[in-house]
Amino acid sequence: MRKRTLLLAATLTTGLLTALPAGPAAAAPSGLAWDFNGDGYRDVAIGAMSADVGSVQGAGAVVVLYGSSSGVSTAKKTVITQNSTGVPGTAESDDRFGSSLAAGDLNGDRYADLVVGAQFESVGDRDGVGTATVIWGGPKGLTGGSALPQPGGLSEWGGYSSGVATGDFDGDGKTDVTVTGQSTTQLYRGPFTRTGTPLSRQRVGELGSTYEVFAGDLDGDKKAERVYPFLVDGDSGGQIHYFRHDPGNVEHPESDYAMLELPQADGEKGAIADINGDGRGDLVLGDYSDPGKEKPGGHKGGQITVWYGGENGPDPAQKPTVIHQDTAGVPGAGEYGDVFGSAIAAGDVNGDGYADVAVGAMGEDNGTAEDSGSVTILFGSAAGLKGSGAKSYTQNTTGVPGSNEDGDHFGISVRLVDLDKNGKADLVTGTGYENGYGSVTVLKGTSTGLTTTGAKSFTARDVSLKGGADFGWVIAQ
Repeated sequence: MRKRTLLLAATLTTGLLTALPAGPAAAAPSGLAWDFNGDGYRDVAIGAMSADVGSVQGAGAVVVLYGSSSGVSTAKKTVITQNSTGVPGTAESDDRFGSSLAAGDLNGDRYADLVVGAQFESVGDRDGVGTATVIWGGPKGLTGGSALPQPGGLSEWGGYSSGVATGDFDGDGKTDVTVTGQSTTQLYRGPFTRTGTPLSRQRVGELGSTYEVFAGDLDGDKKAERVYPFLVDGDSGGQIHYFRHDPGNVEHPESDYAMLELPQADGEKGAIADINGDGRGDLVLGDYSDPGKEKPGGHKGGQITVWYGGENGPDPAQKPTVIHQDTAGVPGAGEYGDVFGSAIAAGDVNGDGYADVAVGAMGEDNGTAEDSGSVTILFGSAAGLKGSGAKSYTQNTTGVPGSNEDGDHFGISVRLVDLDKNGKADLVTGTGYENGYGSVTVLKGTSTGLTTTGAKSFTARDVSLKGGADFGWVIAQ
C-alpha cells in the first residue's frame, strides 16, 4: 500500500494581475526556459497557495518576479489568481491555487508558460478534486490561461495536480507535461493549443497514486526522464521509479516508455542536473527523514544522494555520493528533525560549468531559534558533488535580510536560476512562516559562489498578498 506523508500540515489579494510597464517594440522572444516575457532574462514564479483573494480565504495565488540586469524586484511582477482576467475558474476557499508549479514553452511560441496546480479545487459538487491550469507567456509576461483536460474518475480530496513537471519526454522538440494525484498520473503530449488542448493525453498506467514528480535528461539523449518518488509501507525511505522514452520495445508494448527502478535509492524530493560535466544529467535525491525502526536507512537530520547519469541512465549498481551535515566540509551537524534534503535545487552558482546543489533544511535549529531553517550550497566538480567548500546560510548570516526566529522555516523551498544574465545561478529560497505569511530571499551568484551583498527579501505583504498566504512554500522548477 502506497502512502503519502506530509512534511508539514499545508493549509493554502485580490484577483489582481499586474501588467508589466509598456516599452518599445519588443525583439524576438528569447526562447529561454523560465523567460515568461521573452526579454532574455529568466524569471521566477512563486506559489502562495493560502493567499486570500478579496474576501475569499485561502484561495491561493502565484507571484511572478521578472528578471533584469539588476535581478528581481517588486516593481516588475505579476500576481495571478483564479479571479484574474482570462484565468479559468473562480477563487474559492482552500482551492490551493499555486500549490504546484512548472514552467515550459507549451505552445512553441518561444515564451515560457506556467503550469499551475490547484490541488484541492472543487469540480461540480465534488470537493478537493484538483485541477491544472496553463498561464500563457507573452511580451507582457504571464496573462490569461487555459485548463488542462481533466481525466475522469478523480476522487474527492484526491489532490489532482499535487505535482506537475514539464520537459520534452519523447524527443520531438515539444514540451510535454505530467500531472500527479491520488487517483491517476497523467502524461500530456505537446504541443498545446491556446485552449490547453494537448496533442494527446494518456494515463501512466504503471503507477497508482503519485504526488511528487520532477524531470530531466539522465542519459544525454535530449529526452527528459520523469522521476516519480513515492513512499510505501515497508520502504518509508521511498521508492524511485523513472520513465525513459523507449518506443517499440516488445517488453512494454502498451507504452512508448520503459519504467525503470533504482532499488537502492531513497528520497522524496529531487532534481536533475549535470554535476560532473559529462553531458548527462545526474539524479539528486533528498532523503530528509530521520532513521528509525521503520526506516533503518538514511542519516540523522537527513541526507542527499547523487546517482550519476550514464548512457543508459543511472547505473543501479553504482555507489552514489552521499552527503549530510556530518560529511567533512559541510557546515553544521546532523540533528533529529533538521530535514536536510526536504528541498532540493540544482544550477551553476559560480559559472564553472558544473551544476551545484542547494539543499534546504527548514527544521534546522540555529542557536535557540528552533526550526528557523538553513540552506546549504554544495559544489559540483569533475569528480562529482563534494562536501569541501560547502556554504550554509541562515537569516542570521551577515548580509541576509531578517533574523533567525522560531518556526520561520528558512529553506522550505529552493531554486537556482540566473535572474540577471551574468552566467551564474542565483538562489531563491522560501521562508515559509516568516511573519505568519511567508517570504522569499534572493542571493546573487558570482564566480566565487553566492554573495549576500545586495541580498533581497520580499514578504507576502511586499507583493500585495493577504491572509496567511504560505508565500514561498513552492517555487517553479
